[in-house]
Amino acid sequence: MQVSVLFSGGKDSSLSAILLEPFFEVELVTCSFSLLPVGEVAAETAEKLGFPHRIIEPDMVVLEKAYCTIMEDGFPKNAINFIHRNVIECLAAQEGVNFIADGIRRDDRVPLLGMPEIRSIEDRFNVHYMCPLKGFGRAAVDELVNEYLLIEEDLSENILKADYETELRELITRRNGPDKIKEIFPVHVQSHVIERRKAEQKKITT
Repeated sequence: MQVSVLFSGGKDSSLSAILLEPFFEVELVTCSFSLLPVGEVAAETAEKLGFPHRIIEPDMVVLEKAYCTIMEDGFPKNAINFIHRNVIECLAAQEGVNFIADGIRRDDRVPLLGMPEIRSIEDRFNVHYMCPLKGFGRAAVDELVNEYLLIEEDLSENILKADYETELRELITRRNGPDKIKEIFPVHVQSHVIERRKAEQKKITT
């Protein structure tokens, strides 16, 4: 069986893929609106992790609506959740996709689907949606990351990742300037996976 894991190149989606590896043929899937080379960034990380990778390109209308939402709200939660739902639906509509997973943890609020949204997607597209990290808190995830992954961490503006926020930030910057980013997005640290830890590579191949 194959599972399509939504992949940003960060630690959570990478760890989700590794946790699913014993049970599925894992493919990593990155969303791109073509504002930045996020697909290329994710592809490089996917290659180092040893998983096949592909890019999907949802309609630009999705990003435009997210932009309108975030400008009206003044905070990112609803806009990013909107993108996440639409990206999952875009992926679910593709032929041959039966299992979809992401890197959402137990304590995440963004991105996040509500149970009615999950059931609706599963029923309408006849797919199965999974969150391998849903039972893990941040501390537990960090323990697993320290065991299996080499990562770099920095403020969001200093790391080019392939998550929804990256291109949404870019669109806001182009239209409203960098100061608007500081008004809307709280300061937070993001991660980018460099590679698997060597011990993990050895374990997988033996």
